[in-house]
Amino acid sequence: MLRRLKLASQFTLLLSLIFIGGIVLSGFGLSKALEQKAQAEISYRGQMVMQMVNSVISYTSDRITPLLSTTAEPNTHFIPETIPSFAARQVFEVLKQNWKYKDFVYKDATLNPTNLADKADLFEAKLVERFQSDRTLKTLSGFRKLSGEQLFYTAQPLVMTKPNCLKCHSTPDVAPKTHINQYGTQNGYGWKLNSVIGTQIVYIPASEVFMNARRSLSLFISIFIGIFALVILVINYLLKRRVIQPLKPMAQLAQKMSLDTVSITELEALERTGLEKIVQRSDELGQLGRVFQKMVREVCEREEQLSKQLQQLQVEVDSSKLVRQVAEIAETDYFQKLQQTAKEIRNQWSQPRTEGD
Repeated sequence: MLRRLKLASQFTLLLSLIFIGGIVLSGFGLSKALEQKAQAEISYRGQMVMQMVNSVISYTSDRITPLLSTTAEPNTHFIPETIPSFAARQVFEVLKQNWKYKDFVYKDATLNPTNLADKADLFEAKLVERFQSDRTLKTLSGFRKLSGEQLFYTAQPLVMTKPNCLKCHSTPDVAPKTHINQYGTQNGYGWKLNSVIGTQIVYIPASEVFMNARRSLSLFISIFIGIFALVILVINYLLKRRVIQPLKPMAQLAQKMSLDTVSITELEALERTGLEKIVQRSDELGQLGRVFQKMVREVCEREEQLSKQLQQLQVEVDSSKLVRQVAEIAETDYFQKLQQTAKEIRNQWSQPRTEGD
């Protein structure tokens, strides 16, 4: 079927197939690249929030809690700001007032928390189990659906590393009375030093980031389609103007040369009108045109020579025919008799006459 199409149509079809294949391959590759970039961006945001939270926790544990412990008696007055996780949540709530972070969620997902709001769900409990089974694991990230929304999470192990924290989380009998009054004696006890008690986890909505990635992909595909469509139009235009149109007069001239009825005058006229512009070009078609022009002129010269030879041969044929006709007449009986009669007459006239004749 491809051979039946014209040259421009063949080029258009082949370029379109290449275009479709390029769109599919590049679209697939770009989609994966944009997804990875979007995931890296989300992960970066999550790690940044996590570092901010840990910085607040470290600052509270190292600076605020020792400072307030010297001014307040823990058995008579409870100060929530001395708890690092509480301070981190409060700072995080301030951060969420920025529209860029309003949908972020931070949680100290703990298996046995003091505050039941920090109770790890089934998904988070499995993350804690992984951190407990592999103490070399420092971070986990991925996607989960929560309330019908796709969320990206980044999690770190929550390890009990501060011995002074055991005053509130070892057993209820050693915990401050203000702590027991605030949280009771049922939750948040039995923690051990250097044990994984939970996970710090940050949830980030992934729909907006991936939507931006899809928009970027659509924009790229649209630009690619526009550029390739323009390339096809330009190639078709150049192909018709620079290749197909110069080939047409050469094809017509070749077709005329194949006819027996064409005259030399017609060939010379076609050669002048069809090849005049082509032979002036310096590219391959110009070279082909010059070769074709030389061939036409050689054909015309040979036709002229053949015509002259035919005329000369016709004269020779006519002379030979005349000689043959004379010979045929001379060989007839009638002509032989005439010759004999003429000979007798010449003989009579040539003999001397006598008197009385």
